Amino acid sequence: MDALDASKLLDEELYSRQLYVLGSPAMQRIQGARVLVSGLQGLGAEVAKNLVLMGVGSLTLHDPHPTCWSDLAAQFLLSEQDLERSRAEASQELLAQLNRAVQVVVHTGDITEDLLLDFQVVVLTAAKLEEQLKVGTLCHKHGVCFLAADTRGLVGQLFCDFGEDFTVQDPTEAEPLTAAIQHISQGSPGILTLRKGANTHYFRDGDLVTFSGIEGMVELNDCDPRSIHVREDGSLEIGDTTTFSRYLRGGAITEVKRPKTVRHKSLDTALLQPHVVAQSSQEVHHAHCLHQAFCALHKFQHLHGRPPQPWDPVDAETVVGLARDLEPLKRTEEEPLEEPLDEALVRTVALSSAGVLSPMVAMLGAVAAQEVLKAISRKFMPLDQWLYFDALDCLPEDGELLPSPEDCALRGSRYDGQIAVFGAGFQEKLRRQHYLLFLFRSQDVGRPKAEVAAAAARGLNPDLQVIPLTYPLDPTTEHIYGDNFFSRVDGVAAALDSFQARRYVAARCTHYLKPLLEAGTSGTWGSATVFMPHVTEAYRAPASAAASEDAPYPVCTVRYFPSTAEHTLQWARHEFEELFRLSAETINHHQQAHTSLADMDEPQTLTLLKPVLGVLRVRPQNWQDCVAWALGHWKLCFHYGIKQLLRHFPPNKDTHLLYVLAAANLYAQMHGLPGSQDWTALRELLKLLPQPDPQQMAPIFASNLELASASAEFGPEQQKELNKALEVWSVGPPLKPLMFEKDDDSNFHVDFVVAAASLRCQNYGIPPVNRAQSKRIVGQIIPAIATTTAAVAGLLGLELYKVVSGPRPRSAFRHSYLHLAENYLIRYMPFAPAIQTFHHLKWTSWDRLKVPAGQPERTLESLLAHLQEQHGLRVRILLHGSALLYAAGWSPEKQAQHLPLRVTELVQQLTGQAPAPGQRVLVLELSCEGDDEDTAFPPLHYEL
Repeated sequence: MDALDASKLLDEELYSRQLYVLGSPAMQRIQGARVLVSGLQGLGAEVAKNLVLMGVGSLTLHDPHPTCWSDLAAQFLLSEQDLERSRAEASQELLAQLNRAVQVVVHTGDITEDLLLDFQVVVLTAAKLEEQLKVGTLCHKHGVCFLAADTRGLVGQLFCDFGEDFTVQDPTEAEPLTAAIQHISQGSPGILTLRKGANTHYFRDGDLVTFSGIEGMVELNDCDPRSIHVREDGSLEIGDTTTFSRYLRGGAITEVKRPKTVRHKSLDTALLQPHVVAQSSQEVHHAHCLHQAFCALHKFQHLHGRPPQPWDPVDAETVVGLARDLEPLKRTEEEPLEEPLDEALVRTVALSSAGVLSPMVAMLGAVAAQEVLKAISRKFMPLDQWLYFDALDCLPEDGELLPSPEDCALRGSRYDGQIAVFGAGFQEKLRRQHYLLFLFRSQDVGRPKAEVAAAAARGLNPDLQVIPLTYPLDPTTEHIYGDNFFSRVDGVAAALDSFQARRYVAARCTHYLKPLLEAGTSGTWGSATVFMPHVTEAYRAPASAAASEDAPYPVCTVRYFPSTAEHTLQWARHEFEELFRLSAETINHHQQAHTSLADMDEPQTLTLLKPVLGVLRVRPQNWQDCVAWALGHWKLCFHYGIKQLLRHFPPNKDTHLLYVLAAANLYAQMHGLPGSQDWTALRELLKLLPQPDPQQMAPIFASNLELASASAEFGPEQQKELNKALEVWSVGPPLKPLMFEKDDDSNFHVDFVVAAASLRCQNYGIPPVNRAQSKRIVGQIIPAIATTTAAVAGLLGLELYKVVSGPRPRSAFRHSYLHLAENYLIRYMPFAPAIQTFHHLKWTSWDRLKVPAGQPERTLESLLAHLQEQHGLRVRILLHGSALLYAAGWSPEKQAQHLPLRVTELVQQLTGQAPAPGQRVLVLELSCEGDDEDTAFPPLHYEL
């Protein structure tokens, strides 16, 4: 299948979020690719799964070895029924079910030189070194991209060879920079000034740029890429413009990405001269020691015909000796690396190397699959050339707590691969865990998703007990997810896509002192973080992200001074709401209430008036009426007063037609009329329609954006006219308000917003964005890709090992951040909880004051006395998020009313609600009398 064929079959709905990451050209190359994956243990299955989900053209599986018990710990495609069956054949059907657009086949013979010529990329996993060298040499010879990957317990290895002259067409994930032009001077060099608000600081000296949409100096439009120099004031030198026409107005400057060339060595050479991905010299040395450990493990296998036994000290010392005797690594052909071998590291690797772990193969399989996509698509920089990853921090720091050979012996269990690393005792701890997984935001959680996810999880492991929960998790459901619920939960794993939801779930975990495993992805960026009660700091949303989430741009900027495509999209989204939802709701309300403008006070009048002004006085009766309305609104918004628009963008341009087509269809939907998708018929109809009179349209189509200033001019005559119009609307069925839906490409919702925003960009000389980018921005869609998701899941699973194993110091845990596009991974120890003090008190966000209700229950007066006696606090008390229970500044009469009451009686009196059945505590907030009320005292848990 070539790229042209693939483009015809590209399912944009299936790959929508992935397209935001890779783009159509890369996806077309991926969909035409042929890949061979050899070795279908856990790691190979992860690589294959990611490639199938991401839509490679064909995937060939190779692994003649029979399935064994230890495979089941990490190979999610296999089950007990597949024991003794070929791993490749047993995996083929389930892989094919993940994406029927991908051809998944099995190769049962040997890997020959002729076979390799059929593929663009070949991946070996868990292969012997001899096999890696043979296949790697042949691939290098024939220009086939080659990868070798392996995991041994808690360490992983990945090698990439894309040949000696591999060109990366698109090295970075970021979209090319684009900005609106304010002015260009004639001269040598010509000086280009960007419009106010443009991202001038993102351009760099030497960047290549091109230009579009310039009036006057048209020689620059679509020119060959030019190199720029950034001046101190932010203006750009763009080369000689002396002979060009004089610049008039408008235009955009756009960055042109430079291709980069990668030169890789073959495996036989790279074994002694490993280039490793690392962030520091210390990490490089660590990776070199892991490199030697893997070489020694291969040597042990070659000598003994088996891998080292789990936690066998004799086998481990043999591996250390083999590593010590290896030929030293080299910087160049002649110069050896003078680095001491970390024998303790090699020993630990050897002891724990017999197992295969699901989180490890998820992490490394994701990175390997991403490298396959880089080889196919030539998008993003590939590894250079070795990657070593270890999670040995999952093992106990206390050597006496390490498992014994007996505890790690094989048991003929699906968990043998995990027992070989951590022991049977740990496996039993893991079996007893009860975790709450949050996959979606509250508004996304529904019965189908929860139940389908539960069924899929059971399919992966029949031993798993899964309960699908269909209620959202938010303040409205705390009677469901309350004290009894969280008392049965050992921890929470969250994969939420808004900071508001993350903050709420984190607050629940802090309240109930539960570990929180928190994950997030955006494109090829990912994070996996862990928050342990009393050990690490509690979750805090990033200040910049939390502050900006859902925050609209300033109204005056959007209305009158837009400078970015985001501004125009927000304006267009507002137009959709005003024209097709709020107007219908307002008129329906008028029909039901039988009110007139004169019956309402001024605020209500304005509330009613704004949406009504965006519709016609007469109800449309057919498609032609809807087109006439859409044409009139188009002329009002984008024609009158903007003469240059029609001169350079006449109404037969596609964007203008799309606007009229979308607006007419939406107007028809609102009125229950049939619409049309016929562009040709629309062009003919527009020729026949009379041109709307701007004087007659102005009061009807008055833009909502100017309504605030225009409202003062509405006197009795205007109100009378509007009341008359409303009477016309009171006859007939109610209108249908349109709720914006981004995921249905046939409903014209996104089409209207994209067209309106694009036309407004033209009005203001702003570089527009394409439909896919517009849909992502206005729909607040988070780009997603299977590889990042898998990597983050793996990193989070590694932290779960530590949480479950028992009390661990903060030094054992890791926050992880990765960027697969740029081969970036950083893991660091979480911060300790911040300690706060007040006089003699010290506390962190995990602490709380506990007061039993007692028998009989305490009065407010006795509670205050207890706090004074036990903690020396004279406080004001509030029910969490609600009523004030006590303040010392109250009058004697008010104090006399509150102090004798039982605490629960007082709460019920003030809130009108008694504690819910099963509720175990009342959460009270304290602040100290006479001191700064911002002091964040520990919450008071009044136990019921």
